[in-house]
Amino acid sequence: MSQGLLSYTRVLEIVGDTLKVRVPGTGASGPAVRFGDLAMIRSIDGQSSLAQVIFIDRDVVTLQVFSGTKGVSTGASATFLGHAMQAPYSGNILGRVMDGTGQPIDGGPELTSEPKVTIGGPSVNPAERIVPRHMIRTDVPMIDLFNCLVESQKIPIFSVSGESYNPFLARIGIQADADIVVFGGLGLVFDDYHTFRQAFEDAGVFARTVMLVNQASDPLVERLLVPDMALAVAERFAVEEGKRVLVLLTDMTAYADAMKEVGISQERVPSNRGYMGDLYSQLARRYEKACDFARGGSVTILTVTTMPGGDVTHPVPDNTGYITEGQIYLHSGEIDPFGSLSRLKQNVIGKVTREDHGQIMNTMIRFYSESRDAAQKQAMAFDLSAYDEQLLKFGRLFRSRFMGIDVSMPLEEALDLCWQTLAECFRREQLLMRETLVEKYFPEQGDGTVAAE
Repeated sequence: MSQGLLSYTRVLEIVGDTLKVRVPGTGASGPAVRFGDLAMIRSIDGQSSLAQVIFIDRDVVTLQVFSGTKGVSTGASATFLGHAMQAPYSGNILGRVMDGTGQPIDGGPELTSEPKVTIGGPSVNPAERIVPRHMIRTDVPMIDLFNCLVESQKIPIFSVSGESYNPFLARIGIQADADIVVFGGLGLVFDDYHTFRQAFEDAGVFARTVMLVNQASDPLVERLLVPDMALAVAERFAVEEGKRVLVLLTDMTAYADAMKEVGISQERVPSNRGYMGDLYSQLARRYEKACDFARGGSVTILTVTTMPGGDVTHPVPDNTGYITEGQIYLHSGEIDPFGSLSRLKQNVIGKVTREDHGQIMNTMIRFYSESRDAAQKQAMAFDLSAYDEQLLKFGRLFRSRFMGIDVSMPLEEALDLCWQTLAECFRREQLLMRETLVEKYFPEQGDGTVAAE
């Protein structure tokens, strides 16, 4: 008899949303129950709910009940389905919205007949990966110009609660030149969920988007499934159809908090600020799904990680920084050029972008750093030189033209605007750039300079 037809009624304990059941025999005397398997919990009044195996101690199996244990007694039964959680996968899921169990929540047709893919598999064999060398354009100058997003990169947006990181993430999903966007929402309030969906629909990109959403009112355990489901679907699109897939996840701190709650319910000993000791490995297991396949497409992961109290040493952003290939700092509605970093940008700058990209990037950041020093001198009432006045003007222009998260322009237009900004503030000889590039790109007006007097 298959495992999926066997029910167990020896419920030992119910703690929070977890249920412990005794499963006799795991060898020749009976079926094995595996970590991560699904089970159907049926209460004595006929109500049923999915549950997932989260811990096995000899013949005692701990199940996390998706809809909670309210109304469930020790008289309930557990029927093991013999497989882990699966996500629907086919071309029919494009333009659809699903919850954390893969069920449609957009009012469209059911997806029960669609092919399924098991979630939570291992990361890709390194032999099947290639060195990242393709850029994903987002039309956000602080990303495309200063911290390029490269295919197969895994990179978070570090921010704090209250910032407009969700609208910013939605705009990147709309403007990115990816073939498919897979969005995973973790503990979203309805307004945020509606904002994402409406933004994708209004921009006309909903047909290339898959949305997996766990709302704040949904079961907690579904929040733990959404990243794995999104990544499993993205990986299948990349491998089987050769698509360039961009995965957007928000917010990974909510995901880590859900892991913490589950760990507490299992009476596990916390490590740091209540988080479990395997926080790093659990995050890494998801982020390492990013890959540029030698025979296929690519999976790129862009997430939001909120920093409680703006504390970058908080366990979630701290562990994330050791896993990912850089980060984007967002605060006060601006992208910080100093806190942001892309460790893969050297793979594309000047190779797939314009020849002046590297020089203009370094020069702009150098002058902006000096403008910050000049602003400090001004705040402390020191006398300012003519060069300081030039730097202050450059700083104002740089912030207004490039740093805002609502600024949108193609990379080539941003490069030209950089040259124009430099010309409005400095003379040629002050740039300290390669002369051939200055001759080719520096704007010519009047006597050859439009530097501020």
